[in-house]
Amino acid sequence: MTTPQPPSFPPHRPRRGPNAEEGDGRTTGHVPVVTHGASEGRPGAGHGHAGSHDSGAEGGHGGAEGGGHGSGGGAGGGHGHSHGHGPAAPVSRHLRKVIAAVLIPFAAAVLVGLAVLWPGGAPSHERTGVGFDRQTQQATVTKVVELSCQAVNGSGATPTGDTSTAEGSSAVQQAKGECKRATIRVDTGDDKGRTFDEIVQPDQSRQLHEGQKVVVAYEPSAPEDLQYSVTDINRRLPLALLAGIFALAVVVVGRLRGLMALISLALSFLLLNFFILPAILQGSNPLVVAVVGSSAIMLIALYLCHGLSARTSVAVLGTLISLLLIGVLGSLFIGWAALTGNTDDNTGLIHGLYPSIDMSGLLLAGVIIGSLGVLDDVTVTQTSAVWELHEANPTMGWRGLYRAGIRIGRDHIASVVNTLVLAYAGAALPLLLLFSIAQSGVGTVANSELVAEEIVRTLVGSIGLVASVPVTTALAALVVSADRPARAAGAAAAAGAPARGGRGRRRKR
Repeated sequence: MTTPQPPSFPPHRPRRGPNAEEGDGRTTGHVPVVTHGASEGRPGAGHGHAGSHDSGAEGGHGGAEGGGHGSGGGAGGGHGHSHGHGPAAPVSRHLRKVIAAVLIPFAAAVLVGLAVLWPGGAPSHERTGVGFDRQTQQATVTKVVELSCQAVNGSGATPTGDTSTAEGSSAVQQAKGECKRATIRVDTGDDKGRTFDEIVQPDQSRQLHEGQKVVVAYEPSAPEDLQYSVTDINRRLPLALLAGIFALAVVVVGRLRGLMALISLALSFLLLNFFILPAILQGSNPLVVAVVGSSAIMLIALYLCHGLSARTSVAVLGTLISLLLIGVLGSLFIGWAALTGNTDDNTGLIHGLYPSIDMSGLLLAGVIIGSLGVLDDVTVTQTSAVWELHEANPTMGWRGLYRAGIRIGRDHIASVVNTLVLAYAGAALPLLLLFSIAQSGVGTVANSELVAEEIVRTLVGSIGLVASVPVTTALAALVVSADRPARAAGAAAAAGAPARGGRGRRRKR
């Protein structure tokens, strides 16, 4: 520690450390100042000791401005200390109150929406026995025997006709090829232990082998020997193993943050299964349900994964504004393009079972929920980028922060839009292949409702993602640079306010 020299000594220029800021520790007279290396690895952090004929507050201010440790000696021989390790919090208590004034009513509205719309379970209906609406049980293939297809098919005569078609080629193959008779044992349900036989044709995509776990459909109204049939393969073990590997990788790499992400993912699925889907089936407006449900998922996921802080709150605000934009654009263009949302067998089955469901509203709800996951990534990344830019250069104003953040965001926009388009294209690849086989023109393909639905879904979601970058960056830049606690500390020191003693703890951001 440097001891203040008596006034009779000749004045000399203060020695300056590597992290001291210009003007740190200065007073109206010539005073000796010694600064030491950065503390806690933060820019501008250090120890400043100043002696002065004035009050000790000015010397303490020198250390506080540098984010370090300051000591000032007064004329009366008093010795004052000011401790401020780490950078000052970029968001004041006043700004946190402003953010809370916006988000607390929003969170309260979400809770009210959940309480009002909570369905209490999906409504019951009589099973149709079509598609997914069938009773299923778990079963095991106990024996597989090869035999001639002519012996099991209804007619032993070789089929005639055009074998160049898929139907003709399949008929010839079934007549001349080798088929399989599989014996299947039912493992669950009232008929546990019951066995039945199923013929597997040679051109069938799903071939059975002994010991294989399968899913069988049960139709009680059919004749006894036709009540059970194999409908799918039991994939629970590989899927569970893959999920375990995924969870392990997330926890090993992400540690506590990864664990919180897994917990938020589980809560998101619970909300989807116990609120969003049953509420839509109960007849609630799909758009309202999607907005309330996705807002609840957003609040849980962001705050659980990233903590309750001003930084996370800015990301929540950016996500909320972008979701509103997606909802408005989606509603406008789905109505303008006359998209019904009833484009395949599954949506047709839903409409048949629950005619009161607004299928176009269901389409819009899917657009909002589908965009939410990518929106979270964009808004959190942009907010963190602006915060770190401010950490690196606390003197940068909001315009500089915005310009620097936007430069980062442009790369993010390019990658995210490409990701969305390729994700939708990959999901619709079989459909695109059918259009390619039919040699349909691009205009014809795009005009069909099945493809137009995906185009609207992709473009509306992409517009919301693109808009989230400047919106979130501007919000983060405004909030992080709205006030400077260091300046407030300097003003307090100049006014002679007493400095707080003791090692300071970095305040919540």
